[in-house]
Amino acid sequence: MDSDDATPAAADRLARLRAGAVRAGERARELDRSPALQQAVKRLRGVLPGDAHFGDPLSLGGARHTEAVGRAVVGLTGDRPGVTRELGLGGLQVWQSVLERFGRGGGEHEVVLVFTDLVEFSRWGLRAGDDEVLRVLREVGDAWEPPMTERAGTVVKRLGDGLMVAFADPAAALAAVVEARRRLGELHVEGWSPRMRAGLHSGRPRRVGGDYLGVAVNTAARLGEAAKADEILISGDLLRRLDATTVTTRRRRRMRLKGAPADLEVYAVEASG
Repeated sequence: MDSDDATPAAADRLARLRAGAVRAGERARELDRSPALQQAVKRLRGVLPGDAHFGDPLSLGGARHTEAVGRAVVGLTGDRPGVTRELGLGGLQVWQSVLERFGRGGGEHEVVLVFTDLVEFSRWGLRAGDDEVLRVLREVGDAWEPPMTERAGTVVKRLGDGLMVAFADPAAALAAVVEARRRLGELHVEGWSPRMRAGLHSGRPRRVGGDYLGVAVNTAARLGEAAKADEILISGDLLRRLDATTVTTRRRRRMRLKGAPADLEVYAVEASG
C-alpha cells in the first residue's frame, strides 16, 4: 500500500473518532439534562446527611472551603440545572456535614443572639400611614442600632420593626439591649408610645453566609416574641454566662415556646448594671 492510499484511510479513521466523540458528548449532555435523572439525584440529596439545599445563594455566602468550592461548581454550571451540578453539590453537602459533625464546620463558636421588636407597631402603622411609618422606623433605627454596634454587636438583619443582632460577649449583648430600650423610651410619636421587647439566648448556631440558622436562633426569636412590652427575656444558658452580681432576674415558669427546647429556662431581666 502506498502513502497515497494510507492518507485517506487515516483521515477516515480520524473523522470517525471525531464523530464518535461528538455523539458521546451529545449523549452526555442529554443525560445531564434528563429531568428524570435530575429528580432522582435531588431525591438522593434529600436523604443524604447535610443541607439538601446546599448550593443556593444562602448556603454559599461564607468563607469556608466547601462554600468556596460550591461557588465554583455553581459558577461553572451557571443557572443550568443538571445531573453533574447536583452530584457535585451533593458530594459537597455530605462533606460539609462530616466537617460539622466533627466540629470543623459551622457552629463552632458560641454566639449570643438578640431579637428585638416593637410592641403594637403594626396596629399603629395601619392608622399612621406609610410615610409616618417610614419616618418613625428611621428614628427607631437611630435609637436602638448604635447601642448594639458600639458594643461590637453585628446587625444580622432588620426585620421590619425588629432587629436580629449577634454578639460574642454576653454582658455586652445585655447592656446593649438595656441601653436600646432606654433610648427608645425617649422617642415621642403622636398616638403611640414606642416600646420594645427583646429575647436573648446563647448557643452555637450554624453560620450560613451572613446569617445564622438553627435551634439557637429559633430559641432567641421565640423569647423575643414571648416578651411583654419593655420586657427582656433571657435563657438560662445565657444567664449562666453572665456575672450574677450585675444582673437581677425573675424566673418565668410554665413557658413552652414552639421551636425551642422543652427544658428551656426563661428569665425576665429586672435590673442590669
